[in-house]
Amino acid sequence: MNATTRTLIATALVLGVAAGPAVAHAAPAPGAVSGTVSAAIASPAGPAAPTVSTPPNAAALEKAIAGLGPQNKDATAALVRVGGTSGSWQGSSGVADIRTGREAVEQGRFRAGSVTKTFTSSVVLQLAAEGRVDLNKPVRQYLPDTVPDAYAAVTVRQLLNHTSGIPWADGPGDSFEAQWEHRFDVTDPHDQLANALAKKPEFTPGAAQHYLNINYTLLGVLIEKVTGTTYEEAVGRRILKPLGLHGTSFPGRPQTKIHGPHNQGYQAVEKADGSRELRDVTEWNSSDRWAAGDIISTTADLERFTIALFSGRVVPKAQLEEMFTVPGVKDFDSGEDATLTAGMSRIALPDGTVAWGKTGSRYGYNTAMGATRDLSRTLVYSVNSTDAKGEGMNAVAFGIVKAAFRK
Repeated sequence: MNATTRTLIATALVLGVAAGPAVAHAAPAPGAVSGTVSAAIASPAGPAAPTVSTPPNAAALEKAIAGLGPQNKDATAALVRVGGTSGSWQGSSGVADIRTGREAVEQGRFRAGSVTKTFTSSVVLQLAAEGRVDLNKPVRQYLPDTVPDAYAAVTVRQLLNHTSGIPWADGPGDSFEAQWEHRFDVTDPHDQLANALAKKPEFTPGAAQHYLNINYTLLGVLIEKVTGTTYEEAVGRRILKPLGLHGTSFPGRPQTKIHGPHNQGYQAVEKADGSRELRDVTEWNSSDRWAAGDIISTTADLERFTIALFSGRVVPKAQLEEMFTVPGVKDFDSGEDATLTAGMSRIALPDGTVAWGKTGSRYGYNTAMGATRDLSRTLVYSVNSTDAKGEGMNAVAFGIVKAAFRK
């Protein structure tokens, strides 16, 4: 992943989740933009001046998601919620299904990919607050039968902020076609860990940062060991049920469908004659991502989660600081300063605004949630990208990010 790609992803990542109630409005014609402005939310920041004081720019946001559908080279649909202390905006565009042209489902569910890591990190930090996990302790003390001697020094905190040095697990390959051929495979996380942990470390634990799913696969196993239940049950009991996130779920290892209302996901594939095919990638088994990227959610749920998280209602404030702390190391690939925290990322925008959040991508779906720390500006989106795993950030998603923070 090159530096430009990382910067764009981090930008989307950071610009996070919206606030304000859902507002019903008339459905648009397929491909048209539907948008609604609603009242401001109360600021958790107190009397200090908000990081962002201007209301969302509705015209810029509408323009960012205009013209989506099968004719658009970048995305077939988009769902967006922008908010903050000066008001909120939500809108949708595009189609739910390219065969029928049915308009996008604004409250639809989608695969949120690596946004899952923020939920995983939250549970680990809750366990730390309860004294059941020590972030400074080697993870091997909790999982002696899983973690070998070669990784005996890796701490829980180093898994959270991707400084463990554990390499990736082998898979079918990075190309779309390789992934497509194995889209219904069911993967056991223990097999992934055995594969990765049999390799040599990439670097001394704590010496660099390398964003890899394997760190959160190991955290998922840690959660199961400490709580005595499944990872999915732990997240459900601790976060989904208390916050009323009824549209958020884990599909389960045998499952390939997105249950409930949703927009179909598509991947653009070049055919032998040079023409473009939009292949339906909605049905897919994501068990290979598990605690690192298996969650299904909605923009409303991710908005609620982000506001609760940043407000200290999910993770106690002492442990929440881990999510806003970037380790003082360099990125393993680029050599640039690290940007990742425990479950999120930091981004400094050109105007000096700093935001925090997480992006995720699964074929057919690009997602982001996040906010300024004082929740004066929030953003959540799901874009049905036609190249969700592409080298650069999706153009529609990038346009949403720019419009959401436009002053």
